[in-house]
Amino acid sequence: MKTWLDKWEPENETFWKNTGSKIAWKTLTITTLSLILSFASWFMMSVIAVKLPGLGFPFSKDQLFWLVAIPGLAAGFLRIIHTFILPIFGTRHVVAVATLLKLIPVIGIGFAVMDTNTPFWVFAVLAFACGFGGGDFSSFMPSTSLFFPKRLKGTALGIQAGIGNFGVSLAQFVTPLILSVSIYGASSVFTSIDAQETQKVLKDSTVEKQKEVFAALDAEVQTKILDNVKKPVLDSVCEVTSTNEKAEIFTALPLKAKSKAIANANPKLAAKILNNLKPENTAVVNKKIYIQSAAFWYTSFLLVLAAVSWFFLKSIPMQASIKEQMDIFKNKHTWFCTITYVMTFGTFAGLSAAFPLMIKYLYGDFPDAPDPLVYAFYGPLIGSASRIAFGFVADKIGGAILTTITGIGILAGAVILVTQGLVSPTSMDQFPLFVGVILSMFFFTGVGNAGTFRQFPIIFSENQRQAAGVIGWTAAIAAFGPFIFSKLIGNNITANGTVNQFFVGLMVFAILATAINWWFYNRKGCEKPS
Repeated sequence: MKTWLDKWEPENETFWKNTGSKIAWKTLTITTLSLILSFASWFMMSVIAVKLPGLGFPFSKDQLFWLVAIPGLAAGFLRIIHTFILPIFGTRHVVAVATLLKLIPVIGIGFAVMDTNTPFWVFAVLAFACGFGGGDFSSFMPSTSLFFPKRLKGTALGIQAGIGNFGVSLAQFVTPLILSVSIYGASSVFTSIDAQETQKVLKDSTVEKQKEVFAALDAEVQTKILDNVKKPVLDSVCEVTSTNEKAEIFTALPLKAKSKAIANANPKLAAKILNNLKPENTAVVNKKIYIQSAAFWYTSFLLVLAAVSWFFLKSIPMQASIKEQMDIFKNKHTWFCTITYVMTFGTFAGLSAAFPLMIKYLYGDFPDAPDPLVYAFYGPLIGSASRIAFGFVADKIGGAILTTITGIGILAGAVILVTQGLVSPTSMDQFPLFVGVILSMFFFTGVGNAGTFRQFPIIFSENQRQAAGVIGWTAAIAAFGPFIFSKLIGNNITANGTVNQFFVGLMVFAILATAINWWFYNRKGCEKPS
């Protein structure tokens, strides 16, 4: 089958009307459908990781944040590779092969979650493989940029990126629904612990019984449970009791601290403790789920799209070696565009990955704690929708003004999160505002993603091959967003239970990126109005 087109002249009105338009829109449709599954499989681990403790996997809080962060790390490196392979192999080969590669994490994770003895390193490798889905963006989007004339680039890129971004919401929306469906394998028992009911169990049990149950645990397990207690509280109890006996320390803890320590332990361990204290209790909730279905359901769609890509896609004859493509790094605007896109897409992807675990660990201790997966998909959904909608706006008014507005929106959101104590909460009353602010930030990231991808082809209008390369490169660096957000947020929560420091850092970066965008691309008389 022929891969390369004989010629491609999208700026030629006659060629576009008679030949180009049909091919371009067909290519956009196929690659966008594939990109949806790319984003979904990329963020698959972020929703599965939330469920792992309840299934009995003995992973720590830090390890769970690592599993959510690793796909972002992998995607960043893989996007760098994708940035340069499009002019070498062409759209048809890149898209078809990239779609098939996503079967590795999908099938691998499906089998890994069925056995609670699967070691952490296996999950880490599979999390890295999820990066295959994140890497695609840096070849799919430059491909779309090449297929369309300048007047439609903003619209086409906005449609592809926006609809592709829906894959994040798809993963987070479908997962809770598909858990009750058997695709392959037996069900698993998922255990959750009700914090308020835990407090009642402890209140109704004697100190002697609590000491007996706690003393029967392994020393390492006792330490892990006590590590869930805030350090000032633990230090004061140790000082009052004047003992190193962990069972004595545990029973001397305040009721609220004691219940939180158990509720924050691995759910299977917490269930064992609570059932020993009171066999008939409502604090332990068990439910049968098919966790493997959250991964396996992608398989058939990936196989179909790989076949469609191979048989229906063509490649534009714009071949260049890797060495020739390196010329983008000599241009200062490559680096400025990288900074602005890290602010927009890096924030979108970073919040998408970290949002579920932020809900779990910031608000999960309170009575009537929210289910992270009930809220998680709304953010990516809003960010994806605004990216599509503002792709059309960017074609009308330019992208630079939208990027500036995005920077201001992200800055304002971070300020509210910190000053209102929303990322160091003291009650569930703060949760609605927390969700509202995060969703607003998602909205602005979508606006900025549409704006930046309208800007890049204009800033590099003298060389469309370079423009495509810059789109791939900036997307590669911004793909590190999930890794950066998840690790830094996880470190903050582990260290002090809040995320204030991270969002202060985000404020500083938003100011820097917005200033660069305004000075070079937005202000009157700027160097590259776009």
